[in-house]
Amino acid sequence: MKKNNLFFETYTLKHEESFAIFNSFGDIDVTLNPEEGIYYKGTRFLSFLKLFISNQMPILLSSSVKEDNSLFIADLTNPCISKNEKIIIPEGNIHVFRMKFLYENCCYEKINVKNFYFFPIEVEIKFYFENDFADVFEVRGFKRERRGQILSSQIDKNNIKLVYKGLDNMLRITEISFSPPPESINDNSIVYKLKLNPKNSFSFYITIKCLIENENLAKYSYTKALYYIKKRLKNWEENSCKIYTSNEQFNQWLKRSWADIIMLATSTPFGPYPYAGIPWFNTIFGRDGIITALECLWIEPTIARGTLSFLASTQAQEINPDQDAEPGKIIHEIRKGELAETGEIPYAKYYGSVDSTPLFVILASKYFERTGDLEFIKKIWKNIVQAILWIDEYGDLDKDGFVEYFPSKRGLINKGWKDSEDSIFYEDGQLAKPPIALVEVQGYAYKAKKEGAKLARVLGEKELALKWEKSAERLKELIEEKFWCEDIKCFALALDGEKKLCKVRASNAGHLLFTKAISLSKARILSSLFFEKHFFSGWGIRTLSSLEKRYNPLSYHNGSVWPHDNALIAFGLSLYGFKEEALKILKSLFEASTFFKLHRIPELFCGFERRPNEGPTHYPVACHPQAWAAGSVFLILQGCLGLSFERNEIHFKHPALPEFLEEIWIKDLRVKGGKLDLYLKKYREDVVVNVIKKEGEIKILIEK
Repeated sequence: MKKNNLFFETYTLKHEESFAIFNSFGDIDVTLNPEEGIYYKGTRFLSFLKLFISNQMPILLSSSVKEDNSLFIADLTNPCISKNEKIIIPEGNIHVFRMKFLYENCCYEKINVKNFYFFPIEVEIKFYFENDFADVFEVRGFKRERRGQILSSQIDKNNIKLVYKGLDNMLRITEISFSPPPESINDNSIVYKLKLNPKNSFSFYITIKCLIENENLAKYSYTKALYYIKKRLKNWEENSCKIYTSNEQFNQWLKRSWADIIMLATSTPFGPYPYAGIPWFNTIFGRDGIITALECLWIEPTIARGTLSFLASTQAQEINPDQDAEPGKIIHEIRKGELAETGEIPYAKYYGSVDSTPLFVILASKYFERTGDLEFIKKIWKNIVQAILWIDEYGDLDKDGFVEYFPSKRGLINKGWKDSEDSIFYEDGQLAKPPIALVEVQGYAYKAKKEGAKLARVLGEKELALKWEKSAERLKELIEEKFWCEDIKCFALALDGEKKLCKVRASNAGHLLFTKAISLSKARILSSLFFEKHFFSGWGIRTLSSLEKRYNPLSYHNGSVWPHDNALIAFGLSLYGFKEEALKILKSLFEASTFFKLHRIPELFCGFERRPNEGPTHYPVACHPQAWAAGSVFLILQGCLGLSFERNEIHFKHPALPEFLEEIWIKDLRVKGGKLDLYLKKYREDVVVNVIKKEGEIKILIEK
């Protein structure tokens, strides 16, 4: 069979704990794309699914995912169908329409076959399927010494069950049901034999249900499940702020980004939590969830509340070296597949990050600032106090005022957001010796104490507020004193175990802008440095300057461009008043988004210099969608508008818009006690803010 690019296009669906990756035909074929499949709770429940028309591959006409990510749709037709060397159905006379979606632990599909030939036809629609029950870490390349057992299939007249017993002694079952029943069904295929008169059609349904032993999950009809999906999307639409602009391409980026946030938002007993990304990170990540919630806070605060509630409930209460857990520490990652259950990987409940904990405190304060929800802050106040205690007692290993980390025995070597093994190094390229104090983590710790102090004052804890404020100011002094490198005009990437500087120009330093942990004079130097050619690719700020020894534009963390990284830097630049620089980042990422399928900006892309009339270079295994990449546009836009909240007050500080955005409509912006619609118009260097509709007592303050 001749291969072409159509086989390598993929489309993603997700709902709750399930996600699926299909090719353009709506099929699954891991021999062509190893990550394809239907997944549930960390396991691939279907690894092969292929439709044939009378034993031939169909011809692809078109395929897409709906703008709201609800449905995958493919239009197919027949090649020439012959019998005894005679063409009995010419090419392009049968239309096969596939429509599928995920709901809970099921993939629902409707297939309609219509005859557009002049004559009656007889045609076979055949599906082949199989499964490997691979853990998602196996799909990524993890090698196991042994696996569980694939048991005999269970076949009925209209369904088949593929069964696997893992080394965790759990049964995992893929139940494939057909309605109406097919003509025949066996271990790996089914056949529908159709007789269709001209213009007649036939529809049938396939439901692929993912089951884990002892779970009791309902299976709905196609129509009812689709109704629930549409209802969920409608609820999000009605309760979230909407943004429209005068630039239709920018609108496409906004719509896809928000649709991705909604798709990745997963229900927990504590509220919605944004899972990190597909395919590798469709689970809870502390850092990713917090940053995504911060990015979307002004649009939809319930994401932040759900995130904070879940993280508070899983906050570590004791020391557990196998989990990297210490009292007060916020979770890094939770995995649910077979490898986590058997302990083959240490991530079932893993606390191996040093930034999730201070970021948790920052999000809590910003949530209160956005909503005025004091009762909720009271509920998690002990978790906030514990988190700041962790910073001082367990985070600061040698009591020098900085948060450090040692590599985990079985988990991560590096524990900041750049967690690759080779991401922390000296100027000569040699890897840094632990314990490591990352520059951005010190900024997070500073900000956590400042924000924690604000909450303490609201709750009447004045002594605690003074203590944290004093500690924060001392940390701010230490950051400038110990991390600033005059010779490279940048803050060092890190300090090693001997307090030796890693004199490396990396984007990490830009997060100090986001936390306002440095002086205006140093911020001004950074604002210039990041837009020099060695740092700014034309599509965004690289994770690493091209002047550094380990710079590689193809590297995961050492020279690529990450949208969320750029968003945090852009927001920080806005806080210091460098709006033009923030607008430049917004423009570069917007233009990059137009080159990605569906306007979906990925987790990262390569850091090659921008070339005329070409788009950014894809990073081959980047997650897309990725929550904090999707949320980046909202945080940058917030920064450019200088938008902040204080209970029922909305503040715009020196609002600015790029040339390509002349008008913005913000609808259903909710604050405590009401909501309003706004219209923003750019006039030369000025932005005028108009109130279109207002409900409740809301104040708008504009500083220019």
